[in-house]
Amino acid sequence: MLLEILKPGKRQDRWKRPRRFDRNLIVIGGGSAGLVSAYIAAATKAKVTLVEAHKMGGDCLNTGCVPSKALIRSARLAHQMRHADQYGLTPHQPQVPFADVIARVHRVIAEIEPHDSIERYTSLGVEVLQGYARLVDPWTVEIALNNGVTQRLTTRSVIIATGAQPFVPPLPGIEDVGYLTSDTLWEHMKARAEAPRRLIVLGGGPIGCELAQSFARLGSAVTQIEMAPRIMIREDEDASELVRNALEANGVRVLTNHKARACGVTDGRKWIEVEQAGEMRRIEFDDLIVAVGRAPRLKGFGLEEIGINVDRVVETNAYLQTTHPHILAAGDVAGPYQFTHVASHQAWFATVNALFGDLKRFKADYRVIPWATFTDPEVARVGLSEAEAKENNVSYEVTRYGLDDLDRAITDGSTRGFVKVLTVPGKDRILGVTIVGEHAGDLIAEFVLAMKQGLGLNKILGTIHIYPTLTEANKMAAGLWRRNHISPRLLALVERFHSWRRG
Repeated sequence: MLLEILKPGKRQDRWKRPRRFDRNLIVIGGGSAGLVSAYIAAATKAKVTLVEAHKMGGDCLNTGCVPSKALIRSARLAHQMRHADQYGLTPHQPQVPFADVIARVHRVIAEIEPHDSIERYTSLGVEVLQGYARLVDPWTVEIALNNGVTQRLTTRSVIIATGAQPFVPPLPGIEDVGYLTSDTLWEHMKARAEAPRRLIVLGGGPIGCELAQSFARLGSAVTQIEMAPRIMIREDEDASELVRNALEANGVRVLTNHKARACGVTDGRKWIEVEQAGEMRRIEFDDLIVAVGRAPRLKGFGLEEIGINVDRVVETNAYLQTTHPHILAAGDVAGPYQFTHVASHQAWFATVNALFGDLKRFKADYRVIPWATFTDPEVARVGLSEAEAKENNVSYEVTRYGLDDLDRAITDGSTRGFVKVLTVPGKDRILGVTIVGEHAGDLIAEFVLAMKQGLGLNKILGTIHIYPTLTEANKMAAGLWRRNHISPRLLALVERFHSWRRG
């Protein structure tokens, strides 16, 4: 511990540490991690300044989670109208006034916007400055305000919460075809009267799959290109296969094992060239969405200049501290996960350690991290997948319950999917859960709680679940595990007992 204290002091010798500070905490970035950090600091009566150059709410509100889920909802309704005969109704081919769909997306953003607004955070006691922040030394932040004024503030601690941005691969010709990303898509589509006629989605991860399915349901001819052997490579094969089948049933042409090589425009027609098994071909398109991942925002904040290690992310220790312990990082810029809920989770640890770390520090806890992809069917996971268990030589048992057996799923016509639970061999302790199906992102919460609190499948089995609901699938999976672990000797003994009782 003494060595840790002395090391930063030596690194900081070339700067003069202020005797007094203007702020207890400056937070750089107004996304999920930054907002939560500022909120906690203000709630504990610290003097805190939040600096955001663009829009409050960050990517999740403005270009990510919120707009994509609004689009998914409209696309799903259009799909249900086409297939109303599955519910005993007359199917109907919906008219899709695309401009109205996108207008609704922006209305949803506007409705949620006050939750993250400057006015709200100011009322909570946070000073919000709109501009670009740069560390000029370990305790001084220079802010180039959007109104042209430059301001310098000294601070006891700093939290870097600058988020991430879409990664655009260096494909030859990609700048010539006018590509879109999740950051630029929503503003670009405002001016469109119709959905893209021929759409390429480059990338088979969660963002790519959600957008590919939604645009296909809204009338676009969608081709999805993924260089890996399958889409949603982080999930187990049975989960990604179900999603692929759903995408293809919705009209998406899914090209796995295809590597994008170049883009271009010939005689006014846009194309992308892909390679599969050594063969090249060109696919023409009208719009291209690049969804191959996101890269942390690391440049322009003065981090490297003051000796903070930056590679793929801002390098931090288990307490989210950088090489300067009073400068911490949280959210996408810190890794290892790029989820809004993880950013909020990290923000608590970063803020408490920033403000009270001299008294007590807390290690960021990544033991139980859930996530979901909001395709139809949804895919949600927490803990180990089968593939990860095999890769890490973790012994496990699998219990798999199919939703086609669940009463509520049958009544709703949503029987695609399953609940798959990995447990310690012979025990009910949960190692990981994958759920594919309707509202999987909601259903996973019970298993997240169970894993966090050390509860096993027997506890879930012993909990009353309302009938008929989808949450019964969790209890059914637990019951299936229990039936598979009843002792044959005990059953034989009980059978003899009943025989004796009959006389």
